[in-house]
Amino acid sequence: MSRGGTSDSGGAFPEFLTHNPDPARMHLARRLALSFALVAPLPASAQALRNPGTATIEAHVVKAAPLDATPERIAGLTLPPGFRIAAFATDLGAPRVIAVAPDGALYVSDRDAGTVTRLDPTDGAKRQVVLKKPDVHGLAIHDGRLFFVTVKEIFSAPLRPDGSLGPEERLVADLPDAGQHPNRTIGFGPDGWLYASLGSTCNECEERNPENATVVRMKPDGTGREIVASGLRNTIGFDWQPGTKALYGWDDGVDWLGDDATPEEFNRIEPGKKYGWPYIFGAGIKNLYREVPKSSLEQWDKDSARPLLTWTAHASAMQFVFYDGGQFPADYKGDGFVTMHGSWNRNPPSGYEVLRVHFENGAPKSVTPFVSGFLTEGGPSGWQRFARPFGLAVAKDGSLYLGDDQNGVIYRISHAK
Repeated sequence: MSRGGTSDSGGAFPEFLTHNPDPARMHLARRLALSFALVAPLPASAQALRNPGTATIEAHVVKAAPLDATPERIAGLTLPPGFRIAAFATDLGAPRVIAVAPDGALYVSDRDAGTVTRLDPTDGAKRQVVLKKPDVHGLAIHDGRLFFVTVKEIFSAPLRPDGSLGPEERLVADLPDAGQHPNRTIGFGPDGWLYASLGSTCNECEERNPENATVVRMKPDGTGREIVASGLRNTIGFDWQPGTKALYGWDDGVDWLGDDATPEEFNRIEPGKKYGWPYIFGAGIKNLYREVPKSSLEQWDKDSARPLLTWTAHASAMQFVFYDGGQFPADYKGDGFVTMHGSWNRNPPSGYEVLRVHFENGAPKSVTPFVSGFLTEGGPSGWQRFARPFGLAVAKDGSLYLGDDQNGVIYRISHAK
């Protein structure tokens, strides 16, 4: 999967990729290398060509073979000293977003099954499906209600004392078309407004709907919707920093520009700012294929905010949370964690891990692996994996829940003081 959806060439790449964009349909031989020349300018529409130049791009498709999550493999995972990881719940299908209720219960979406399941915080085997809704994905809990989003709609329903849901209310029915990125995510900000990430419809293209490739916000009843920030290809994981209340998020870079381009971006998302896509990527990579309407690449570059930190291209960032618990060592307080779903468009593969974003004096300083070892060498492509990390949430006791949508496992990461 390409950042939670299918790949879209935007018209810039070989015809067989344009008509067969789903990596699952691509050849599963040991390694598929695609080499082609991209000569710029190539007109996106009938307009003057202002960016002469040439570029040669070599892209790879490497798909890691899926393995079972055996106790032996789990025991071989690498974490910092003092931390341990264990399966909390199994046989969950394809768990995606995790939200923790005030009573400690976990609410977990499964987009493929179209369900939300409640897990007892003391025993992951105690569970109940509380919602059936096609394509349900993002979750948020606010003022005693569960908010949930599908591709084009946002709903809420009251949480009953037994953890089930009361009658649902549809708040929004007109989110923009999703295209390549249907995995909407939502969250409540310190301002009490509901925020939603609306990914781009494509890999790189000129969107016609101004809400695509943005973060928007609205009142809890769905009214007053407005764009917060734009130029964000697909920011699935976002959260607010404790104390400063600043909004941060991980934006996924584009595919098909080579093994090391473009990087995954960690941004401070501020109102009114734009973040480069689809004309500027990473720390200033210019998209030579596109002509900026009524402007120029240079001007778009000047007007776009740079990422604060970056990570290996194609790793595919998913759920992001700030750690505000009390179980981990004091040095972790106020840091962030993000799941990396794993690449298909890179050789060697990237992702398949959990990263720590370390903050100092309120500012992000470094990104380092926190849980790794899900990806190993072997298998038909030369690589194999026993998890695709997605969900992430801080438990009421200060441990960390980690979801795997490949084998249907939710792990609990704890620290022994």
